[in-house]
Amino acid sequence: MNSRFFLSPVAKPALFVLALLPFFWLLFAAVTNQLGANPAEALSRATGDWSLRLLCIVLAVTPLRVLTRMHALARFRRMLGLFVVFYVLTHLLCYGWFDMGLDVADMARDIVKRPFILVGFAAALMLTPLALTSFDRVIKAMGARRWVQLHRLVYLVACLAILHFFWMRAGKNNFSEVYAYAAVLGLLLGWRIVRAWRA
Repeated sequence: MNSRFFLSPVAKPALFVLALLPFFWLLFAAVTNQLGANPAEALSRATGDWSLRLLCIVLAVTPLRVLTRMHALARFRRMLGLFVVFYVLTHLLCYGWFDMGLDVADMARDIVKRPFILVGFAAALMLTPLALTSFDRVIKAMGARRWVQLHRLVYLVACLAILHFFWMRAGKNNFSEVYAYAAVLGLLLGWRIVRAWRA
């Protein structure tokens, strides 16, 4: 695809709408009772899946930009990262609302008691400073070097997300999707390690 499209004024609005489509589909499916016998579980799993998918896409931006020399791709990294946070928060809301009835005390006990919830919650917490420092004024105030160092937390978030997914699927001994996401994230992180080593 010609890089001119990525520089066009419609590219960002188009991506914004595209990234919101899963959310609106899930909302529509919930209202029209199309989520199956357990809508709460379906919503929770779908928002978790979209969090992981978008995380993979965010981490793919830099390799694609370098390998294709389409530097305009960097324009979309911030928006995609904020959508990761949006779907993670929606995932957390589904858990807190449907599973815990928004009872903060019950949620705190459950987070400590169940490792996969603890790991997922830790990953969500780590995303918070990344979202809060994704704006130009904050980047300028922090300085580029410190900002880059902070945003390397996303690699740890990716590892914790895979561990969260693995432990969640362990109860049903169904790891096929876990391995697929782990392979994609492993490839994307491995590319960065090899590139840094060569540099």
